[in-house]
Amino acid sequence: MSYHILLTGATGLLGRYLLRDLLLADVPVAVVVRGNRRHSAESRVAALMGTWEDLLQRELPRPYVLEGDICEPNLGLDVSDKHWIEKNCDTVLHNAASLSFVATSEDGEPYRSNVRGTENVLELCRDTGIHDFHHVSTAYVCGLRQGTVLETELDVGQQFGNPYEESKVQAETLVRKAEFLSPPTIFRPAIIVGDSVTGFTSTFHGFYACLELAHRLISSMGVNGSNVVGDDKTRVSLNGTETKNFIPVDWVSKVISYVVTHPQHHGQTFHLTPRERVTAVMIRDVLRNVCEYPGAEFSGYDKPIDNPTEIERLFYEHIRVYNSYWRDDPQFDTTNLDAACPHLPCPTMDENLLRMLSSKAMEMDFKWRDKPVKREQVPAMS
Repeated sequence: MSYHILLTGATGLLGRYLLRDLLLADVPVAVVVRGNRRHSAESRVAALMGTWEDLLQRELPRPYVLEGDICEPNLGLDVSDKHWIEKNCDTVLHNAASLSFVATSEDGEPYRSNVRGTENVLELCRDTGIHDFHHVSTAYVCGLRQGTVLETELDVGQQFGNPYEESKVQAETLVRKAEFLSPPTIFRPAIIVGDSVTGFTSTFHGFYACLELAHRLISSMGVNGSNVVGDDKTRVSLNGTETKNFIPVDWVSKVISYVVTHPQHHGQTFHLTPRERVTAVMIRDVLRNVCEYPGAEFSGYDKPIDNPTEIERLFYEHIRVYNSYWRDDPQFDTTNLDAACPHLPCPTMDENLLRMLSSKAMEMDFKWRDKPVKREQVPAMS
């Protein structure tokens, strides 16, 4: 009997790639997916699979679909669903998470999904006898640390830049303390961006939010001949020396899928971070080229902008939620990653690749929705 991997977060950007790569490797997969007011879980997965089959020009195996919600006790699954998991699943790949940087309370996001959701997934594993647990965390459990951050470290008393980072530390701690599990495998990706080959992305956070805001402001206010923008360079409250760890989603999925399917690498923690970081200067140059604005000058990290122009005021007003995002990144140790996956080097995020990703996002108008399938077209999932 071939046991299934139970995957959460299958409809997110990374999740859809993990689903694709595991199915292409002939790994049976079961997914827990929420339905919504317009589409059932099966319809959502069928639409996602249709997107992959259109892109790959081939049929793919179908995952077994369980309609549920990680934020609900027992993931909202009924007794028969839990019995199916107990009989058919021996591994969990917990990928679902909230990416919210803002929290109104500890009962809301990101704590609701990242902490309570992880508790619920762990409880399901306990109830169904699953011991093999793979958890997608984040490299930014490091919080505001500088210097070199080791794969073996987690909570060293660091401060956090936002609730997302704090919630992911709490979640990873829960996983590590679950004594009924075999030693868990922890993946800590850095900032995930689009596909290094096609440029595709289905989510538009972080860098993409900055790109979209710059694009829409420049488009609406005009660059050429505008009294608002003119030839003046926009002041950015960075030094220009800051670096960020951008990684393409296709590479992240390949690494995780490889490790999950090779038990000799289980029970370790992996920093999924690039060989070379993206600089603030490179980001500025890419925005200048793809958005066609005069450019930016660095006015100093976290320094207030005196007498802001209209475009500066609007930009900082709308990008405030990502203030903590633009700090300088530390150096992430990749000892375990290098030993396990020397054959899977991270693509170099150079200016050409970042420009391609940016152009693709603009071509998509910063949104994505899988083409819905009609009810009668939804195949049986098995």
